[in-house]
Amino acid sequence: MYIPRFIEDKIRKYLNTPEIIAVIGPRQSGKTTLLNHLQKEMESSRMITFKDVDIRLLFEKDIHTFIDLYVKPSHCLLIDEFQYAREGGQKLKLIFDTVADKKIFISGSSLVDLTISSVRSLVGRIFTFTLYPLNFSEFLSFRDPDLFLIREKAQKEVLSEPLRKRFFSLFEEFLRFGGYPRVVTATDEDEKKEVLKNLVNLYFLRDVRDIIGLADDYAIVQLIRSLAVQIGNVLVYQELQNATGQSAAAVRKYLNMLEKTYVLSLVRPYFTNKRLELVKNPKVYFIDTGLRNAVVGHFQPLVLRSDKEALYENHVFSERIKADRQVKFWRTKSGAEVDFVIDSSVPVEVKSHLSGPVIGKSLYSFIEKYRPEKAYILNENLFTDEMFNGAKILFRYLYG
Repeated sequence: MYIPRFIEDKIRKYLNTPEIIAVIGPRQSGKTTLLNHLQKEMESSRMITFKDVDIRLLFEKDIHTFIDLYVKPSHCLLIDEFQYAREGGQKLKLIFDTVADKKIFISGSSLVDLTISSVRSLVGRIFTFTLYPLNFSEFLSFRDPDLFLIREKAQKEVLSEPLRKRFFSLFEEFLRFGGYPRVVTATDEDEKKEVLKNLVNLYFLRDVRDIIGLADDYAIVQLIRSLAVQIGNVLVYQELQNATGQSAAAVRKYLNMLEKTYVLSLVRPYFTNKRLELVKNPKVYFIDTGLRNAVVGHFQPLVLRSDKEALYENHVFSERIKADRQVKFWRTKSGAEVDFVIDSSVPVEVKSHLSGPVIGKSLYSFIEKYRPEKAYILNENLFTDEMFNGAKILFRYLYG
């Protein structure tokens, strides 16, 4: 079953431009399905995959015959799993520069293999789009289309208690199992857990191990588990070295690979001095909470979890990353901390259940120092507005 993706509208704007379209993102996030869906809207198109060794070798060894067989016969060529090709960027550049009036789509699962190795040589010739697992709106569109249609209501006005419960029930499911399409479409919780377990073991651990060239995945497993239990915390590299038995340089290399294979993301601190952002330790969040829960083997309902607020934070981070927003956090030497600073201007705090419109000291401190126009406090139950020092404080639902 196809779940509509919001990225489709962005891509459609460029269907008739000459640039190559690259769709990148995690394995199993729906890239192949998206390309198949887009192909149905195009006349004179063909889709191939570089998992087919014969086609890939023809591309690598005899590009002119490849052009004759696959590029020239159709107006549009879609190439799935493009990261398997050697020197793919150079070959695509040749096609782009020598064959007129052809539209090419490519997809790939790793920033290491696709963006760096291939796309680097295509500057000015390619538009790149990242397809993440489903965001909460896309999830709602599948699980409860009626609720999806009124989701804007949760962003603009106070909801009745029955409606809040309905939203929250699906929000909890999304936090527990995440947004990978195959997980979302699974029929029961056992199937969801099994799909996530296989995603961790067969795709992400293997990917990172193979990219780094490790004989086994012990160090990566230990690192991911250590990171999964400290989402929202500032990294202490010595602790990660102790957990993995690896050097500081190796730990940083592994973290880099985990980012580039879309397992997690490191969030840098917010400073007006940009050099300080680079040298200070980051926080860690997973791209998908379901994947994170699979790593720690913990899928219990929120009411039974000690990590509920950490999951809330991770959700807020993930939704903003999927929306192409810039995300940082703010922390002072004295211990004041704001969970997120979005697009270098909007502070966001994440809370659970609030009994009233309380504004914490850390958010006060940020507002006094930087004078933002608005700030958000995202929570389970409270929807109201307050003013402080010229800033509008918006209390909004986490699932809005």
